[in-house]
Amino acid sequence: MTIQMPSPVSRLKKDLIQSAETLGDAEARQLVDVYYKYQDDRIRNNAQIREAVKTKEPHSVLQYLAEQSHYLENQIKRVLTVYADSKDVGKWLMHNKGIGGVLASGLLAHIDINQAPTVGHIWNFAGLNPSIKWEKGKKRPFNAKLKTLCWKIGESFVKVSGHDDAFYGKLYSERKKFEIQRNEDGYYEEHAKKQLTIKKFGKTTDAYKSYNKGKLPPAHVHAIATRWTVKIFLSHLHAIWYEKETGMSAPVPYAIAHLGHAHLIEPPFTINEIGME
Repeated sequence: MTIQMPSPVSRLKKDLIQSAETLGDAEARQLVDVYYKYQDDRIRNNAQIREAVKTKEPHSVLQYLAEQSHYLENQIKRVLTVYADSKDVGKWLMHNKGIGGVLASGLLAHIDINQAPTVGHIWNFAGLNPSIKWEKGKKRPFNAKLKTLCWKIGESFVKVSGHDDAFYGKLYSERKKFEIQRNEDGYYEEHAKKQLTIKKFGKTTDAYKSYNKGKLPPAHVHAIATRWTVKIFLSHLHAIWYEKETGMSAPVPYAIAHLGHAHLIEPPFTINEIGME
């Protein structure tokens, strides 16, 4: 029996893509969500296709759906890239290796710089403040979608960390080495032992073996390094965006200004420097 395939998804017209410059934040957030939905669908379909190939099962419809999901991803990415590129801060975001139109649009649409007098407000909103706990029965104290977006940004920096022009990718690599050494030196011993009281781990798992020795497992060290990198990136985004919006320099993050946690890491470039390279 011959399967009649549906008509392919039509290409977005040029005028519709150009109209992306006028997208509102709510619509941009929705498009970012839809983009990742299509991406998840494609990944799931591709996994099913690989399994079907192994078992010699028919998979032409799954192949069609995967191709259409990929096509729609690219169409949405085009729209969101135009949306981000229409804003000076969006241009700055996409000039950083690892940040494309989708991630840039997500940040632009989720963050209201007028509600963030300091970068700490963004860290809190993105769920990057470990001191803020989500208590059972209480309203979530952070934006779950922005938190997920920040996780994706961290993993994107990891992927580009081998590139010479990946400023935040290199920051991640340097920080990971630093965290690995701290872990080996016993800096996280109390934190590691505490994990065993918070969550149950199988005693045969690598995580349990590491925590039981007072050490963090590699995945935990990786998470600490990526989270630190994303927080630095967001502090730079806040500084660039705040100055663009108010004409004044942004306040230095509290941990740097008052607690002496680290030296100040400057953004790799400003908005004005983008066109001067």
